[in-house]
Amino acid sequence: MADRSLRGMSIGAKSMESDEGVDFAPRFQAHYDCPNGHTIILPFSTEAEVPVVWECRCGEEALLRDADKPEAKSGKPPRTHWDMLLERRTMKELEDLLDERLTLLRAGKLRRSA
Repeated sequence: MADRSLRGMSIGAKSMESDEGVDFAPRFQAHYDCPNGHTIILPFSTEAEVPVVWECRCGEEALLRDADKPEAKSGKPPRTHWDMLLERRTMKELEDLLDERLTLLRAGKLRRSA
């Protein structure tokens, strides 16, 4: 019976392909230095465009070793919710709305939010 049994492989355990004839793309290692003292080493293809800045695991921007920091883009500062609200309503309108809602809340016609 043993000579008639089928030998198999577990599913997904091994690949039937080999590394013969496979040419990997040429690579190099880029070193990034974080202002907090961390060093990040990343492999890139020699054909890839390497970014000058990479985000470190601590949240800071790590700079590519031997590179100059890029100039900050000049643009409009980000608008906040308060800025957008003031574009739609005046301070007088906002005060009137607040008074109206507080009156309804105190009268028990509104539930408090969590």
